[in-house]
Amino acid sequence: MMDIHQILKQLPHRYPILLVDRVLSLEPGVRIKAIKNVTINEPFFTGHFPHRPVMPGVLMLEALAQAAALLAFETMGVTPDESSVYYFAGIDGARFKRPVEPGDQLILEVALDRNKAGIFRFDARALVGDEVAVEAQLMCAMRKIA
Repeated sequence: MMDIHQILKQLPHRYPILLVDRVLSLEPGVRIKAIKNVTINEPFFTGHFPHRPVMPGVLMLEALAQAAALLAFETMGVTPDESSVYYFAGIDGARFKRPVEPGDQLILEVALDRNKAGIFRFDARALVGDEVAVEAQLMCAMRKIA
């Protein structure tokens, strides 16, 4: 388990782009389960959409990528610093199954599929209750920056 204070030590993201509120379980090299509480206070809801607030699909994928990063860091036994960045390398098979609205709790489930040459591939899905909201295969890589 990881609370918001521990998450802030691992991820460089901050408001309004930090999209993981709590880690419920984490097995290094295997899987992570985390949550994103979706509230009407999110800045994107004012424009997406004013008459029917819906969480943008790209932000659901970003939330999954942030959970994947936490899994990757624990798997590698590292805490990233200012000289490293964790990037998306690819998104395959993204499917959006249901809208996510204010008041929903997004359950982020990410499983490590493969780690080869510093490229991580994950099977990821986000649920609201027992309904899948989005699923995708994510590829991410950690790189040193100058």
